[in-house]
Amino acid sequence: MRRAAGAPSLSAGAMRASLLGAWQAFKRLTELGFPRRFPIVQFPNLPLIVALVAAEAGTFIDGAGHRYAVAVAYLATAIWACEELLQGVNWFRHLLGLVVAIVLIVRVADALHV
Repeated sequence: MRRAAGAPSLSAGAMRASLLGAWQAFKRLTELGFPRRFPIVQFPNLPLIVALVAAEAGTFIDGAGHRYAVAVAYLATAIWACEELLQGVNWFRHLLGLVVAIVLIVRVADALHV
């Protein structure tokens, strides 16, 4: 495959280093919280971002695509809740994970009952 004239080329090592740097920057960003000593609000981590994007995408899609988007949103939210419950930075984040997990279980049980 030919490269366009003047287009920059990246070696595999440079591309890997660039992706690694971006991932490390994202991880640092997700560790920010407010207030600093007892974080209640944090930058969303990857499962929560996936859940929000899938839920929003589900509002624009009909049929099977909507059901898949909602399933991805529920799954990503469940992963986020488990991470908060097991690895949250303080008791509030643990409690938040527990509450969200319980709400998800109730909503799925209700959807299956109908």
